[in-house]
Amino acid sequence: MKTDYDVIVVGAGPGGSFAAKAAAKGGASVLLIDRRKELGAPVRCGEGLGSHWLEELGLKISPKAISAEISGSVLYSPNLKREVKIQNQETKGYVIDRKVFDKDLAIDAGREGAEVIVKTEVYDVMKEGGKVCGVKAYRMGDKFEATCKVLIAADGGESTVARHAGINSTASLYDTDFGVEYEMVNVECEDLIEIYFSRSAAPRGYVWVFPKGKDVANVGVGIGGLEKGNAIEYLDKFIKSHERFKTAQTVAVKGGLIPVGEPLKDLVADGLMIVGTAAHQVDPIHGGGMALAMEAGGMAGEVAAKCIQEGNVGKQHLIEYDRKWRKKVEPKLMRRLRLRKVLEKLDDDDFNSIFENLSDVDLDSLIKGDYKQVVKKVLVKRPQLLKVLSALL
Repeated sequence: MKTDYDVIVVGAGPGGSFAAKAAAKGGASVLLIDRRKELGAPVRCGEGLGSHWLEELGLKISPKAISAEISGSVLYSPNLKREVKIQNQETKGYVIDRKVFDKDLAIDAGREGAEVIVKTEVYDVMKEGGKVCGVKAYRMGDKFEATCKVLIAADGGESTVARHAGINSTASLYDTDFGVEYEMVNVECEDLIEIYFSRSAAPRGYVWVFPKGKDVANVGVGIGGLEKGNAIEYLDKFIKSHERFKTAQTVAVKGGLIPVGEPLKDLVADGLMIVGTAAHQVDPIHGGGMALAMEAGGMAGEVAAKCIQEGNVGKQHLIEYDRKWRKKVEPKLMRRLRLRKVLEKLDDDDFNSIFENLSDVDLDSLIKGDYKQVVKKVLVKRPQLLKVLSALL
């Protein structure tokens, strides 16, 4: 294989594969690197993907990558006395098999012309005159170096590439959630994603059940990084307290950290772009980042190819990706971040009251970022929340 490319992408997750495909489609020579020997593993998410993203991203999912079709969500109050179902066009989607899905995306990048190598771990980046110009890696245990005009860091929440390049991509504990998930059999499921809100079951987070079939599901919990205890303890306690899981068996354990704060202040530098979870482009409410990573990766790949064709790969030219992404996506994420910071101040009594007084339409509006009318409705029944909820107005 050659050792000089227009673009090197580190991380063959959804964001990295989308970036590699877009850059190759734009005429760039591309190398896509991943440290894993099997793409898509280990799984670190609930594996849910809304169907509306397929049209937005121009994405087709192969039938073999679909574990289950989803019609909506059901949200449970802490006391389990109230449940709210949300089922509309935007709640339809899939629970996918990430091992198949991620590999399919890398295959698409390869078909577009990108070279793909796995089991290759980047341990440093190369610079020339302050500009990023390549990577140093171990490939199958042997040292390997490759140069590039643009390096795209898509190496996840524990991103080391950005830090090697001089950008602090570390999230604070406060802005980090820790999640763990069991794939379980003998769990009766409907075609709904289940979300359980409870401070005792999931401090600053929630418990989820994502169906992967009639009796198979991803059952997981996410908790705030500053909370006492660990996610496994909370998940085990939740499962033991529900008769539904009495005969359930765990066939896989998944998990990892999730940055749920603000996106990075710097998404680009000279010769460098950062996308996906590495750039903290994650929904602050539910911690989902797969679709957001693909969206950002596509933008980054297109801009990288364009800048290379024009012969300008300095920060002042690559910044087009930063501006494009912030204009389209960042405002929504910042609204969601405000909502997260409000929700984490509520206790179980507050949540029970909210569930009692809000309809499925109200909660759907809240999730979509339309806060004003919902806040007014809550304050009628719970005026003591005025100081907390005013942050949403």
